[in-house]
Amino acid sequence: MTVGITGLGTYVPDETVTGEAIAAESGIPEAVVVEKMGVREKRVCPPDGDHATDMSVKAAEAALADADVDPTDLDVVVYHGSEYKDHVVWSAAAAITDRLGATNAYATESYTLCAGAPIALRQVTAQLETEPIDAALLVAASREEDLVDYGNEDSSFMFNFGSGASAFVVEAVDDGGDGSADGDPFDGRARATVRASAAETDGSFADDVVMPAGGSKRPPSEETVREGLHTLDVPDPEGMKERLGPVSLPAYLSVADTALERSGFDRDDLDYVALTHMKRSFHERVLDELGLDPASDGYYLDEYGHVQSVDQALATERGVETGRLEPGDLVCLLAAGTGYTWSATVVRWHG
Repeated sequence: MTVGITGLGTYVPDETVTGEAIAAESGIPEAVVVEKMGVREKRVCPPDGDHATDMSVKAAEAALADADVDPTDLDVVVYHGSEYKDHVVWSAAAAITDRLGATNAYATESYTLCAGAPIALRQVTAQLETEPIDAALLVAASREEDLVDYGNEDSSFMFNFGSGASAFVVEAVDDGGDGSADGDPFDGRARATVRASAAETDGSFADDVVMPAGGSKRPPSEETVREGLHTLDVPDPEGMKERLGPVSLPAYLSVADTALERSGFDRDDLDYVALTHMKRSFHERVLDELGLDPASDGYYLDEYGHVQSVDQALATERGVETGRLEPGDLVCLLAAGTGYTWSATVVRWHG
């Protein structure tokens, strides 16, 4: 059995906010916002449109067209985007499935915050390999920029949050082999074939990034609104920085190495990394440690900001558009999400 990505689609809103504007609102020097936080500009949603499902449907329609797959041929639709969506305690996956006309698919959701894309691809690959289904749609969206308070410097590492959506059509074909071949059993339709994945979690970071009110511990009330407790906060920013610093890079490298090893490769075989958007110096450090050139073997998303689990699709798409990602390249979708979880999935890119 071979599992391949046959369609890729993304969507970003039209409206932008510049690093200069964020600097003016936050009081942080523009050079820090642009160079350290990695935001030249980012896409933001209007208050009355581009909700998570709106953006997801647009990305999904692009991915289905790219794959030449009819929505009725889908067996499952998996939403792995932000939990901040049209409504709370609500299935975005079901709404997306209905709006696409995917009448033969069931809808489900997978949450690993910003580490979601490699894990969702891992989960649906395993499902396609073991169950009598053929086609899945992975779709994600985020507008968590709505939850950022630019007056709260403690949460400044989230000032780069932008908005957008992504979708992958993932299909399986029984090629009679063991699924390890790098050929294209999809008759030229495969954008990539999926290899192996890895992930690890350090749950001691679980309470380091939180929206203080709105959950069962502190339900929304007039008081919580008045106190401004419905934006993302970092209760102990210095402590988080001290604890995360020593473990983050090793964890990124660990999941990348494990996914490569499980795929039958090592760092020397790697050509491109689609990485979670982060400060520029750390982005370059991760690629350098993996033996890659940050100028040509990855894409820095400073015109989009960090768009939760959409980053990997944006970096892949921009890699293709800029000629950095070419047919035959071995690619690692590499991510991290607060909690903290690090994840990686290796694919062979076909074009």
